[in-house]
Amino acid sequence: MATMTGFFLCVSCIVILNLVYTMAQSENYIIHMDKLAMPKAFSTHHAWYLSTLSSVLDNAHTFNDDNLDIASSKLIYTYTNAMNGFTANLSPQEIEALKTSPGYVSSTPDLPTKLDTTHSPEFLGLNPKTGAWPAAKFGEDVIVGLVDTGVWPESESFNDKGMPDKLPSRWYGNCESTIKCNKKLIGARFFNKGFLAQKNKSAAIVHSTRDTDGHGTHTSSTAVGSQVVNASFFGNANGSAKGVAPRARLAIYKVLWGDMLYSSDLIAAVDTAISDGVDILSLSLGYNVYTLFEDPMATATFAAMDRGIFVSTSAGNSGPERESLHNGIPWVINVAAATLDRQIQASLTLGNGVKLFGLSTYLTGNFSAHQVPIVFSGSCDNLKELVKAINKIVVCEVMEIDLPNLVYYIKASNVSASVFISTSNNNEIINELGGLVGVIIDQRNGEKIKAYIKSNSDAKASMSFQITALGIKPAPRVDRYSSRGPSVSCPFVLKPDITAPGTSILAAWPQNLPVSISGSKPLYSNFNLLSGTSMACPHVAGVAALLKGAHRDWSPAAIRSAIMTTSDIFDNNKEPIKDIGEEDKPASPLVMGAGHVNPNKALDPGLVYDAGAQDYVNLLCAMNLTQQQIKTITRSSSYNCSKPSLDLNYPSFIALFNGSSNQSMGTWEFFRTVTNVGEGETIYTARVTPIKGFNVSISPSKLVFKEKNQKLNYKLRIEGPKREGFGYVTWTDVKHVVRSSIVVTYPPSQH
Repeated sequence: MATMTGFFLCVSCIVILNLVYTMAQSENYIIHMDKLAMPKAFSTHHAWYLSTLSSVLDNAHTFNDDNLDIASSKLIYTYTNAMNGFTANLSPQEIEALKTSPGYVSSTPDLPTKLDTTHSPEFLGLNPKTGAWPAAKFGEDVIVGLVDTGVWPESESFNDKGMPDKLPSRWYGNCESTIKCNKKLIGARFFNKGFLAQKNKSAAIVHSTRDTDGHGTHTSSTAVGSQVVNASFFGNANGSAKGVAPRARLAIYKVLWGDMLYSSDLIAAVDTAISDGVDILSLSLGYNVYTLFEDPMATATFAAMDRGIFVSTSAGNSGPERESLHNGIPWVINVAAATLDRQIQASLTLGNGVKLFGLSTYLTGNFSAHQVPIVFSGSCDNLKELVKAINKIVVCEVMEIDLPNLVYYIKASNVSASVFISTSNNNEIINELGGLVGVIIDQRNGEKIKAYIKSNSDAKASMSFQITALGIKPAPRVDRYSSRGPSVSCPFVLKPDITAPGTSILAAWPQNLPVSISGSKPLYSNFNLLSGTSMACPHVAGVAALLKGAHRDWSPAAIRSAIMTTSDIFDNNKEPIKDIGEEDKPASPLVMGAGHVNPNKALDPGLVYDAGAQDYVNLLCAMNLTQQQIKTITRSSSYNCSKPSLDLNYPSFIALFNGSSNQSMGTWEFFRTVTNVGEGETIYTARVTPIKGFNVSISPSKLVFKEKNQKLNYKLRIEGPKREGFGYVTWTDVKHVVRSSIVVTYPPSQH
């Protein structure tokens, strides 16, 4: 009996020791599940997740404890909003068993991450205690209209916690029946009559403002999203997400259906937004080939400007080619895109202990294998050779023109993971290689990898993902894809106007739209990382909302001027902002406009360059537009052409060569009026950044203001050769620095 008892005790000891060992080896994992795979027998996702976890314990262990109780103790969170799935504490055996469960999509370790935000507000210097945020009450009661693909109203980014109950009295809009609005999302309308007229009237579309694309949800939450804690993209960029003007109201106007947008629908949307009473409009879209009087954006936004509405537009994603921007419209602000000081990285640890970091192409999971064989395969364009690298890490030298083929070869070969050695623009490459298990390494570190492989017959390496790195230098940099000036439709006004964060921006995403594919299974997330001038545009709309909140009497031109003249032209290395599209040479104003937006400085610009409808009409008259063409834009015959002038009172200067002249030297004169929006008496002194080969003079060089809102004039004169150059004119008093860009260049399409 004693022997038998001892035997059972020993078995119990083994079971307990095995359980203790398992628990010691356990880690927290975030499990993504396909909610559509839930059997109908379960009334809630929580019950399904618990049952799934219980069955995993059956498969992973031989002991017969009450697995449901154990599963309940291992289950940390179940998610129904931020993602579809749960977090649980699992051993290596349990996580492997879970991967075979019905509905399993992917898993990632619940790694510790430094608390961060969507980061662009922080990168812009916005602080809840000082500066633009508290001064503008975070944009409280400013109404921002987004013309886009619609909205996902259930997103937490549109929660109305803490919003004032009473809507602004100037608001006349409403929400169509399929959208449940609140104190944050106060308007939702859709416009598709033009689309339906051009297409089959029975086209399979959802007649709703609901976002079926994701773009509108992303851009609107970037501009005015409410705070959402614990936001991330599969553990990347984790933190508290919020828009630039988080207490502003939001109105959505849906005009895109699939990838189709018709002018009639766009104009109808802006027309309605004007009637509704919006203060700010954000349009991350545009037309490339139209003259001003043919461009529906120009027509619609003139009406908005005329009613005191500030309009932010995107420059386009056709860079780095010159003259590639759209929305080169004098009465709007045109926004270029730049990088943040944040990167989503991966690490590669070679068998000799050398650890290298690069940009991650794999944002939706983690690569768990360690010390995998690593091989070099040149440009990885030989599928037969790649197939031999199955279950290995393959190193590829990337050429931009081969990216589509490279993606095909890597996927078809079933290699374990990839290292991409790149000399091109990494952010652009990520868009092509996204989803592949891999890391982008620069050429210098690439040489280290190749040398290691060459010197080791049994070369191995391991990789780790989900590394969010902050403080990357240099930043910002204007990204390669960002479209460049000068404007073809109106070259007499320097465009783009400003640069804002546009690369790898984390913002809200519809819960039912996949953000990626894992194998053949879709992955869902309430937040997504996107890049483009579409992402930069709503940042500036949000800044404009803050300025409107702090300065209700400012015109759209005054707000634009404040944003431009206070922008940053130096990066976080205190060097001129770089242009990725030109091999990191200093960015010219034709690339970045006035500089990178700085909302805190824009709050108190000192001087502004103001302009109204008649000033823009004077420009149109000087461009030799007919009265009918001008009326097409202005909707009115009341404007006159008594004072035509190409010299618009703008916060920047562009001097174009006279293409008909054979003279090698040129002279250009500009006249400007500045308004003192500071506190009162002050004296401003002019300083000009030298432009090599040019003589630039200011008259007068000193402006003496005796009171607030006083206007004074000055003249800028440029003399020099017919070649390109750029610089700045800066007015300073004891408190303010008011800077304007100067560009000398040839007219569009004359090179």
